Amino acid sequence: MIATPHNSILAGLIGSGIQLSRTPSMHEQEGKAQGLGYVYRLIDLDVLKLDNQALEELLTAAQRMGFTGLNVTFPSKQAIIPYLDELSPEAKGIGAVNTVVLKDGKRVGHNTDCLGFAEGFRRGLADAGRNRVIQMGAGGAGSAVAHALLMEGVKQLTVFDVNPQSARTLVDNLNAHFPGEPAQVGTDLPATVAQADGIVNTTPMGMAKLPGTPVPKELLRADLWVAEIVYFPLETEFLRDARALGCRTLDGSTMAVFQAVKAFELFTGRQADAERMTAHFHSMNG
Repeated sequence: MIATPHNSILAGLIGSGIQLSRTPSMHEQEGKAQGLGYVYRLIDLDVLKLDNQALEELLTAAQRMGFTGLNVTFPSKQAIIPYLDELSPEAKGIGAVNTVVLKDGKRVGHNTDCLGFAEGFRRGLADAGRNRVIQMGAGGAGSAVAHALLMEGVKQLTVFDVNPQSARTLVDNLNAHFPGEPAQVGTDLPATVAQADGIVNTTPMGMAKLPGTPVPKELLRADLWVAEIVYFPLETEFLRDARALGCRTLDGSTMAVFQAVKAFELFTGRQADAERMTAHFHSMNG
């Protein structure tokens, strides 16, 4: 359900290490283009020296200060769920929330990451092989991306995570939602990559504050496609390694833009101009 239109919007982003996020500017510029008074604030847990234990307190404060809604990013997409009043069907199925609408005294959790990744995947890798796909990471963003991949026709999805229990939990959730048990926990990365059509990174590895790559470059080969959800920097080490081999790639910009498009609509009750938001995203430095 989309909220009724407002002319004044106060929104924010909760997460760790988010000072370089392009989300505030995307929302504010789209709001300005639509004649809205739109203010978007960063609520950086690192800067505030807080962790997920502060989420309930932050939600209460946002409600008291008249926030329209909040976006939620790493590491809080799953931790925030116990403090919400309702979940959309998508958020409930995925088990992660990246958008909270604050309205009529209620906190309603949504997930626009799934739609955001699916839209980018359709645009950037429409005819990519979908028989065997690897996903690195099983956190909040990973849950959304995994649902999107299976909705987009991936036949077998193998999930790797540094925490095997996280991978198992996600795989069990996916197999409960999709017929034929298409998901499995990965154990042998080299052997799985050797048979894969594509690899998606949903870990924070590759972010400016967490440099590195989730897949050693010696495992990559030219006929793989590679997708990334990290967008700062836009070219991660993982993408750079893949492009050097000639792999087809999808960077993190499309998911970043399209999750913001959907969140904007939830916050404002107005349709966002996706092309304008994409252009603004790419106009920002970095």
